[in-house]
Amino acid sequence: MSYSAEQGKPAAIVAYLTIIGTIIAYFMNNESKNPFASFHIRQALGVHITFYVLGLLVSAFDSWLISSAFYIFVIVLWGYGIVGAIQGQLNEVPILGDKFQKWFNTIT
Repeated sequence: MSYSAEQGKPAAIVAYLTIIGTIIAYFMNNESKNPFASFHIRQALGVHITFYVLGLLVSAFDSWLISSAFYIFVIVLWGYGIVGAIQGQLNEVPILGDKFQKWFNTIT
């Protein structure tokens, strides 16, 4: 784990807690512009937005199977991201992680 990761770890972990945590982490990182924290803030923002957008689509179906698959998908993305933040690694979340880095590249 690099010095940069150690310094950015608190903001990176907070970013995954809730969408409010992502906003708080953004402001925590606003002055230092830590690349590790910025990476995880982009990933967490993507996971949270994915949750809300897919949740809106899934709510149109009255099926426990679809709802279960949705929650499993989001929990896997979230878990992968927060574990990476805790371990000090720059692991993109599966499937969408590279897109999150491109879409939210203005977050530094």
